[in-house]
This record gives sequence, structure tokens and C-alpha cells, in this order.
Amino acid sequence: MAEKKMWGGRFAEGTAASMEAYSESVSFDWQLYAEDIRGSQAHARVLAQQGFLTDDEAKQICDGLDTVKAEIEAGDFQWKTEHEDVHMNIESRLTEIIGAVGGKLHTARSRNDQVALDFRLHVSARLDAWQEALASLIETYVARAEEHVETLLPGCTHFQPAQPVSLAHHLLAYAQMFKRDHERVTDCLKRVRVMPLGAAALAGTTHPVNPQAVADELGMEAIFANSMDAVSDRDFVLEAVFAGSLVMTHLSRMCEEIIVWANPNFGYVKLPDQYSTGSSIMPQKKNPDSCEIMRGKTGRVVGSLMGLLVLVKGLPMTYNRDMQEDKEPFFDADKTVVSSLGIMTGLLEQIEFVPEKMLSTVTRGFLNATELADYLAAKGIPFRDAHHITGAAVAFAEGKGVGLEDLTLDEMKTFSSEIEDDVFTILDYKVSVERRTSPGGTGPASVAKQITDLKAWLS
Repeated sequence: MAEKKMWGGRFAEGTAASMEAYSESVSFDWQLYAEDIRGSQAHARVLAQQGFLTDDEAKQICDGLDTVKAEIEAGDFQWKTEHEDVHMNIESRLTEIIGAVGGKLHTARSRNDQVALDFRLHVSARLDAWQEALASLIETYVARAEEHVETLLPGCTHFQPAQPVSLAHHLLAYAQMFKRDHERVTDCLKRVRVMPLGAAALAGTTHPVNPQAVADELGMEAIFANSMDAVSDRDFVLEAVFAGSLVMTHLSRMCEEIIVWANPNFGYVKLPDQYSTGSSIMPQKKNPDSCEIMRGKTGRVVGSLMGLLVLVKGLPMTYNRDMQEDKEPFFDADKTVVSSLGIMTGLLEQIEFVPEKMLSTVTRGFLNATELADYLAAKGIPFRDAHHITGAAVAFAEGKGVGLEDLTLDEMKTFSSEIEDDVFTILDYKVSVERRTSPGGTGPASVAKQITDLKAWLS
């Protein structure tokens, strides 16, 4: 005869085996065991403070839960699908260990507010790990930027060479992206760390519970204002996976650039062996597989976000069993985000930049054309006219197979009598970068300030 379910008082027949296998969640939500035990111990202590348990009963429960945790971590715990989920498995084992006192633990709570608390604690802890990984990556970007303040790189728009920038400036753009990601996670945590206990199934409880005391013990920042919202809210998971999707999107953009830069036709970087693979047939190949896989895994995290949005879009109030499907997308997104951040940090630490290849591209694409237009505008020529004059000079130099800086002064003057010998200083690529002193620009002083500010933020 099947074991009686904890909720089975009004049922005459047991659950069909196929339904039991279909509906169980313990195969994945067992990962919440530490949070379930931590939340239950806090709940038991507050029940004792409120007079629902004696101090001795609360101690028995807490000690028993410690035993359960030790069994799980030693690999000795037997997870049973007939107990459906992590919560019932732990409570069942607790009752086996300490007897009927274990049945008192569920006073003034439901699985609905219990699972909400467990998952919030788990997401909170994992977002802390995301922040650590993001900070490490940002720190690596800053360190590599410091090495390349003087390295010139073609800055592109439309993936076409546009203006010279420093490699440091380019890398710091990514540092700013990941800084925003870090800030986004920090903001998300305010809405993750909200205490749902006390909501019970949906309507609250008749018992005079003290959710604030549990919140204080567990490091939660607020308690819910509405019990129905407390058990039905999954915004915190959606928001977390959205933040993870943006992290992966930013990583994917960097991956795309590294893939392009590693192509010998560019040759801007040399890939480290530790983060590359070879070909089974072409001995010369060094493939940027770490970047390609990461670019692919971005779709996996975005897919998790889409799945969660569809999951909740049609749910009526309050808790619905559909909501057990919120765990696996987050578990998968968490694993992907943290591992990807670690891989990118390691890759960025070891990748070798090739300044001479970058510079050779800078000098081939008329990236100093804007300098000539600005030079003419500073002479009082309307910028639109200066733009046309410069375009004509570019076409002339292109026809000769030389750069603007290679034209003679006499040739320059055929386009405008305002051009003087000082134009050749302006057309120097290094000077072009140095003159970009506007806030956030690519000039060395501006880049130095960006580095200083990021270091201060990291500290």
C-alpha cells in the first residue's frame, strides 16, 4: 500500500504512478535543501518566541534539521519522489528522526510561502555570486586597459573603420557594460530579499506570527505587504534571469569581437591555448571555441527568460502548480552566467593583443578624415562644407593609393586655401586620439579618469 501523503487526509485513493513521476519536483528542487533547512530553523525559533513551540521543541526541530542537512551533504539522504518535493522530503525525514514534534514545524505556514522563501534565499545567494564574478571581470578589464592606453585601434561604426581610439578605451566600454550589470543585480536584490512567510497559503494566518523576526534572522530587507502577492510573485526570478540575459548579451558581444580579431585577416589578438581548440583535420587551426560556445549559451539564458515570461503570463491568483517550473530555468541560467563570467575573465587575462596589427589597420582606412573636417571647421568653414572638402581630399588620396597624411601641402591646398602646414600635426593618428579630451572620450587623460573611477568603484 502506498504511503499516505502528508496532504492526503481527504483522499481515498493514492496518486497514479505516472502522475507521481510527472508532477514531482524533487529531482531538481533538492538544490534548495540548504535554504529550506535554514528557513525552517528560523521559523521554528520564531514559533518558540511566539509561544507555539516550547524552547525544547524548537531545539529538537533545529537539531533534527542539522542532522538532515548532514545526511544530505554526506550523500546518505534518500530522496523520494513520492514525497514530491524538497520540502516534504525534509519534513518527512525530520519527523522520522524526532517523532511527532516534527509535525509542529508547519504551524502557521504553507508550502506556498515556504517555497517562496526558499527560492528567494537561493536566488539571493546566487546573485551575490554573480556580483563577485562581475567584479572580477571588471577588474580584469581595467588591468588590461592600463596596459594599452597608448595602443591605437580602429574604432568602428557599421563595422567599418571610423576613427582611431585607444584599445584601453575600447576595453573600458565593456567594463562599463558589466558595471551596469552589477548595478542591475544590486537593484534586483532589493526585490528578491522580501519575506513571504506569514502569507501561509494565500490569505495569511490566524496565528500571531512575526515575519519581521524571521526576516531579520535571514537577512531579508523587507516583508510583503499583501499575502496573495507574497505567494504568487515570481517577478524576482524573472528580473534575475533578465539581468543574467543582459550579462550574457554583453559577453556575447565581446565574444564576437574576439572571434573577428582572432581571424588572421585581422590578427589583432593571439588566442591563449587554454581557451582554444584545434581541428581534427586541419593542423594549423586554433579555434576560438570558448567564445563561440559562450555566444551560443547566450541564447540558452535568453530562452530561459522567455520560458519564464510565458509561464507566468496567464496565471490567475495566487499560487498555481505551474510555478514549480520556475526553478530549472533559473538553475540553468545561474550555472551558465557564473561559468561564462569565469571563462571570459580567464580568457581576457591571458589573451595577447597585437598593437602593430591594430595600428596597420588604423593607417589604412582614412581614420583621420574627421580631423581634417574639424580642422577646416575651426578655420571658420561651415562644417557641411568642410565635410565635402574632406571627402574630395579622401577620394584624391585614395586614387593615389596614399593616406591623407601623405599628401603634400600643395595638394592639400587645391581643396582649400585655409589648409596650412599645421594640418599634418592634426592628421597624426596619435595626436588625433590625444586631442579627444571630452569627458568619456578616448584621450589619455579621459581614459585615465575612467580607470581611476572604476578602481574607486571596485574598492
